[in-house]
Amino acid sequence: MNNQRGDVPRVRYAVVGLGYVAQAAVLPAFAHAQENSELAALISDDPEKLRTLGQKYKVARTCSYVEYDEILRSGAVDAVYIALPNSLHCEYTLRAANAGVHVLCEKPLAVTERECQEMIDAAAARKVKLMTAYRLHFDEANLDAVQVVRSGKLGKPRLFNSVFTMQVKRGDIRLREDMGEGTLYDLGVYCINAARYLFRSEPQDVSACTIRNTGSRFHEVDEMTAAVMRFPEGQLASFIVSFGAAENSWYEVVGTKGNLLLRNAYEYAKKREQYVETNGKTSRRSYPIRDQFAPEILYFSDCILNNKRPETSGEEGLIDVKIIRALYRAAEVGHAVRPNPPEKEDRPSPRLKITRPKVKEPELVHASPPSEE
Repeated sequence: MNNQRGDVPRVRYAVVGLGYVAQAAVLPAFAHAQENSELAALISDDPEKLRTLGQKYKVARTCSYVEYDEILRSGAVDAVYIALPNSLHCEYTLRAANAGVHVLCEKPLAVTERECQEMIDAAAARKVKLMTAYRLHFDEANLDAVQVVRSGKLGKPRLFNSVFTMQVKRGDIRLREDMGEGTLYDLGVYCINAARYLFRSEPQDVSACTIRNTGSRFHEVDEMTAAVMRFPEGQLASFIVSFGAAENSWYEVVGTKGNLLLRNAYEYAKKREQYVETNGKTSRRSYPIRDQFAPEILYFSDCILNNKRPETSGEEGLIDVKIIRALYRAAEVGHAVRPNPPEKEDRPSPRLKITRPKVKEPELVHASPPSEE
């Protein structure tokens, strides 16, 4: 650990992968996480990214993927933030864990349940922390929605409904099957996770319908998927995700006495608006754009420094991947499938709420947003 700020130790991170999300959100977030975290290294195979971003963020250690194991063994970093394509999450997590380095990995945790379990087992064997990067578990708007549902203001929650769509650019990595992509992996994971933390339960069976081969963009992955998840207390969660529709992002929870709607629910660069309707009256609350990545870095560093188990653990990531895989199987076989996720005890709560101001939009180096809008 680094002790440059007096007696307060800081966890030193290497950011692995310098694509759009890393440049637009992860790297700038370290300026808001300086209490216990430090950006210590950048890893990419693009020399221009390493040179320009290294200078911009004053990071002396920059290296290629070939040098990944070397920097892990060097003692220069305590943790990695993995922002690579889904298909590489497992490999780069295993290499870090085996070197005794903690891992904060973007969601989905991996492509298959087996890969997720390998990651969990490797972290446990080497006694390092593994956390799935669920930024919304620390987000004010989503945590407030959890509180409204838990308060009983809506009565008993009965259904969850959501839409998350975008027009993905031709050639974007999200359209490549070999990278572990697809609408459920990239977008559906948000809807699945939100339903789980709002209902505070796990689905017992799931059904789905996928739309494929609708154009040259979608010959490898599904263009759109509709899903229904049935929960043990008779609650239903449904959502539609698409790579080929106008940008949209919202969810609603309907209870026996009222309903809640959160607009731009899964976004990190847009204002969110919450509407709660009960007894014929509607209340509205607006949430400003905030840095959603610094909170998860701050939280993970705190878990490392104080030897605490992250709530957004590897097991949390595994549950969502189990559900994603079950939904794709259900779409293929044409009937409901049981994902059999383990029951999770710890759920997002107000104690996880961390707010930081929004980051300034940075100039990108050899990277662009996935959406055409």
